[in-house]
Amino acid sequence: MYDIIKKEFVKLINENGLQGEKVIIRATPLSPQQAIGNPEDRDYPLVIGVERLMQAEFRGSLGQAFTDMYGDFSGRLSDIVAMDLRNNFRRAIFISSLNAVMRHLGLITKTIHCKNNQPRECSHELVGYIERNYGHPRVAMVGFQPRMVEALSERFELRVTDMDRDNIGKEKFGVKIYDPSQTEGHLNWCDIALVTGTTVVNDTIDQFSISKPAIFYGITISGVAKLLGLNHFCYFGS
Repeated sequence: MYDIIKKEFVKLINENGLQGEKVIIRATPLSPQQAIGNPEDRDYPLVIGVERLMQAEFRGSLGQAFTDMYGDFSGRLSDIVAMDLRNNFRRAIFISSLNAVMRHLGLITKTIHCKNNQPRECSHELVGYIERNYGHPRVAMVGFQPRMVEALSERFELRVTDMDRDNIGKEKFGVKIYDPSQTEGHLNWCDIALVTGTTVVNDTIDQFSISKPAIFYGITISGVAKLLGLNHFCYFGS
């Protein structure tokens, strides 16, 4: 899938004359407060410190991507499209930069994470979105987002997998959190899959090319969702 994404990214760059050597991307990890503000709930991975948001800037436009590997980067756009995407750090640079460039070109808008209590409000919007479009499905959720699990568990049959060892095996809002080895079984069981966009950074997205509806949520996958025509939900991203 990354070959396809790179090919589409290069096509955008060439079509818009952005391949010049003077085009610079700068990426840096955000602090929890910069990323999500000061929400009342303190159980988000960004607040706990499990993940950070990488933020890329391109000609004044910002793009973000969740990752568990982060650091500073500055380089030409040509360096980024040629980058070997061998780990989460490099993929976070690539994806956040893709989001920033596509934001600059006016192709996407949801590239900056919502803040404060908007994640809670977003979870209620998600429940309504699912009910309007899918009725009352069984939902397989990939990636523990606490407010979404809290809201979804009240309305739907829900199974959740997560990569964070501190969550695996625990019960959250009446729902047991399973390790990723259970994802395939959950996908077979469900009617729809609700998948964190972070899968495009941690190199697990390929397994969600399924015959059932899949909704990818969050700002990380905004650009890729547009390029590949994926179903994308991000209500309060800006």
